[in-house]
Amino acid sequence: MFCGLGFTLEPGAAMQVLGTNGAGKSTLIRTLIGSATDYRGEILWGDKPFPASLAQMRQSLLYIGHNAGVRRGLTPMENLAWYGARREDALVALEAVDLYGFEDVLCQQLSAGQTRRVALARLFLPSVASLWILDEPLAALDVRGVARLESRMADHLGAGGSILLTSHQPVNLSPLKQVNLLDFQVPAGYDIAMEAGSVQ
Repeated sequence: MFCGLGFTLEPGAAMQVLGTNGAGKSTLIRTLIGSATDYRGEILWGDKPFPASLAQMRQSLLYIGHNAGVRRGLTPMENLAWYGARREDALVALEAVDLYGFEDVLCQQLSAGQTRRVALARLFLPSVASLWILDEPLAALDVRGVARLESRMADHLGAGGSILLTSHQPVNLSPLKQVNLLDFQVPAGYDIAMEAGSVQ
């Protein structure tokens, strides 16, 4: 676990959270999306603290976790429709992640990489979400898939959006801030506490 962490994520900027397995990356993300509440410190959305601003933040949030959140009994098209996508928009998004032609195949028949791309297709849909929180979005992607996703993320930043992501791989984005949770580890024998900073 970690303590003493503080950062601000401005519009148009990206933040990469670093750390070895078990450093607390997923815990930080769960806290920032409001799924974990066992922390000490202050989290702000704009100038309003959690939990009062949590509902407002979620209206501006697109979150893709390490577990893809893809329903394996549905097709890629049906998964995107569940998120409110129109068929024509879903087809464009699936083509962007190299899944054109797989739109009506059950996700349980897809590979791990293809399933991950079904989740990432959400990033290519029309969206009002200004904040993207992505847990290992580059995992299971080939070189072309990584380049295409980095280009899409750059477009989002250029439009004034913000991205917070974890990745064990280098991320080609600018501007890109980094925070390493290993710099904020709780020493052995101390009470465990987590302090998170502000997200704007």
